[in-house]
Amino acid sequence: MRNHLPFAALSAADAGAGGLTLTSPDIAEGAVIDLKFAFDGFGGGGGNVSPAFAWSEPPAGTRSFALFCHDPDAPTGGAGFWHWLVVDIPGTARALAQGAGTPDGAGLPTGAKQIRSDYGISAWGGPCPPVGDPPHRYVFTLYALGVEKVEAPEGATASLVGFLVNQNVLAKANLTGLYGR
Repeated sequence: MRNHLPFAALSAADAGAGGLTLTSPDIAEGAVIDLKFAFDGFGGGGGNVSPAFAWSEPPAGTRSFALFCHDPDAPTGGAGFWHWLVVDIPGTARALAQGAGTPDGAGLPTGAKQIRSDYGISAWGGPCPPVGDPPHRYVFTLYALGVEKVEAPEGATASLVGFLVNQNVLAKANLTGLYGR
């Protein structure tokens, strides 16, 4: 594992080196996320189905991917709320199917692993902002990584896994959807 990236490499990663893009047939950039994908607890009443995603050709040297969903607007008193973290997606993958984020992970590519979210589950946990809040932003970030596996210990927090991912990022791409209730 690299201890750090040179400034030029970090800048290229932040800019989406290699033209990496993230798209979804289920969520358009800046659009409202459908109730089908919203959380089914805390009065959310959604279907809690993970959206489908696809991505473009990654930069040379990509050995795996990670996909995270984060709500930076969540009133947690901290740095937002982690809804989904998937690591060790094979470097040959170019998509995740709708519904892949079930607790058993059966719909994920072989080898991919879900990390426990702020809901306390290792699965997709859809949007569920407080009633009356303005719509929250749900930022999906795909990371192209220079390592085959993120060496996260069992029970690792989202923050630790985020740190490990960011130590190995070659490029990243974002897609942001909105949801309020």
